[in-house]
Amino acid sequence: MLVFIVIIGVGVAGLVTAMNTLVRFSADPMRTKQMLAIAEALLNEVMHQPFTWCDPDDPAASTAQSYAGCALPQNTGTFTPGESRLAGTFDNVDDYGAYTMANVTDASGNNAMTGYTASVAIVRTGTALGLADNTAALSVTVTVSFGADSFSLTGYRFRYAPRY
Repeated sequence: MLVFIVIIGVGVAGLVTAMNTLVRFSADPMRTKQMLAIAEALLNEVMHQPFTWCDPDDPAASTAQSYAGCALPQNTGTFTPGESRLAGTFDNVDDYGAYTMANVTDASGNNAMTGYTASVAIVRTGTALGLADNTAALSVTVTVSFGADSFSLTGYRFRYAPRY
């Protein structure tokens, strides 16, 4: 009986040690899932913006066939000065280029995720994808970080000008 109690005691101690390790590291998948959710949401937000020759504020945005037909060409890859994501004035894909935000929020500035940082990088990739015009396609990469951990998602956006 004494041997049985010792064997069971050692087995229970092993299980408790394994469970302690599992519980201690259970927050890591949660952070990864949160970084994934933030990256997906921000990438989806960017990819649903117009990508035409002109900035949507330009009167020629719906008819221009090249940058030459625009008073406000959309070709910089960086956000337009004076426009803001939280004010709702980001109205094209290029407005998100080089955009960074600490303590990530949703598009209306609510639901802050303290400690998470998100950034958007936009790169012209038309020729890399076999197109004659390098500006006809974009690679949009959203990177979300929390401490030393980071997660990136990349999507591609093609211009269907003059329509959005």
